[in-house]
Amino acid sequence: MAQDFLPGLESSAISVLKRAVELDQSSRFQESLVCYQEGIQLLLDVLKAVKDDSKKVHYRQKIKGYMDRAEQIKEHVNKLKEEGKYHEQIKIADNSTGFSYESLFKPYIRDGLTEVWVEDPYIRHVHQLYNFLRFCEMLLKGPCQVKTIHLLTSQDEDSSPQQAIALAEIKQSLQRQNVCLDFQCSSTIHDREIRFNNGWIIKIGRGLDYFKKPKGRFSIGYCDYDLRECHETTVDIFHTKHTKMS
Repeated sequence: MAQDFLPGLESSAISVLKRAVELDQSSRFQESLVCYQEGIQLLLDVLKAVKDDSKKVHYRQKIKGYMDRAEQIKEHVNKLKEEGKYHEQIKIADNSTGFSYESLFKPYIRDGLTEVWVEDPYIRHVHQLYNFLRFCEMLLKGPCQVKTIHLLTSQDEDSSPQQAIALAEIKQSLQRQNVCLDFQCSSTIHDREIRFNNGWIIKIGRGLDYFKKPKGRFSIGYCDYDLRECHETTVDIFHTKHTKMS
């Protein structure tokens, strides 16, 4: 690797590891573990590229410290998961950014994920249907191999065919990606919950519809949802060894 790449690579490693420490201190352990792992890999790449022996010693010490902490977190998380006591809470403040589906769900769409259940009464209007589509796209881009997505929602109050047409189109599009979409409507559904068959359960107070409307069609955050402002909501994350369809 060219030495010219080192400053940028080192800067990336520092940024990711700083985020890992912040998440660690906030008890967002699963997220911090992912950042530690990514940051450690970046530091290993830096270590391979440096020539100075004193710098090599410095990087090795740093890597060992981060690896030790990552291992402690992994053991702690595994213990909580084994005991069925894992609970993590993320509070999304009003007007905050950085909570795209990719950012929020990334730590949980690993570990052999193949099946997903989405229960959300508000997948009805156009922007909500796009939210669900964006969520499906996030799953397709992830390191998992999702084969089935179940959606339970409520029917459009206006009896508009728009909801059924949109969901049928999403289903057809997913089929071309070898993913089956099973969607059903319920008149009594109220709670919002997303379950993964790798054991993770994510409950978002506002469901998938926590993004604010952009200020304009050409304003920052219109395309990149990490830059889109959010409504205030709470995300509760649990883990169970047995994730079943209710």
